[in-house]
Amino acid sequence: MPGAKSKRNIALRFVAGLLSLAAATVLAWEFRLHAGQFLVCSERPEKSDLILVLGGDFYGPRVLKGAELGVEGYAPQVLLSGPPYQRSRPEGEFAIDYLVSKGYPRGLFQAYGVRAGSTIPEAIADCVELKRRHIHRVILVTSSYHSRRAYIVFRLFCPAVHFIPVPAPDPHYKPDHWWTDAGSRRLFFSECKKILGSVLVMYPAHVIRSGA
Repeated sequence: MPGAKSKRNIALRFVAGLLSLAAATVLAWEFRLHAGQFLVCSERPEKSDLILVLGGDFYGPRVLKGAELGVEGYAPQVLLSGPPYQRSRPEGEFAIDYLVSKGYPRGLFQAYGVRAGSTIPEAIADCVELKRRHIHRVILVTSSYHSRRAYIVFRLFCPAVHFIPVPAPDPHYKPDHWWTDAGSRRLFFSECKKILGSVLVMYPAHVIRSGA
């Protein structure tokens, strides 16, 4: 009967529509989940020449992560990078005082002051120091949301050194449901924009200026 066939076709289209909607929902969920995790670049720590902790968090997870890796014996020294803070003292010196107050041995740490307000100038300055020390393998410690960009930048601007990213957890970034949290959303889009800028603009400009 034509009427029955038409109703069957409508029902089939309805079911197909529901299945397509369900599939799209699952794909959207998977994309959001993996997109949030993309910013977190993490590898298993290995024995290295040095642990490098990037500046910007001298009383929090970054320096504590670096200290933990140091006492676990992954490298003989933890270098705390960062700009001047109070009275021109590098922020790493304040971080060392903080870590010593937590029971970590002072001799494990060294502060390295860099006049840099962002990741690329810090990477360039740190690279000079790493070359001076004849360092070849470095555990790179920074915040979880910053770890992908930091790893990309340090590989681009300091290619002679092998970097192993071991990020510290950060309470301000929730990679598994970043889209539900305003702070996490800001960090996600900001980091994605900075990654693109680093790769497509800043690094090519650096290569042109340096004549590499």
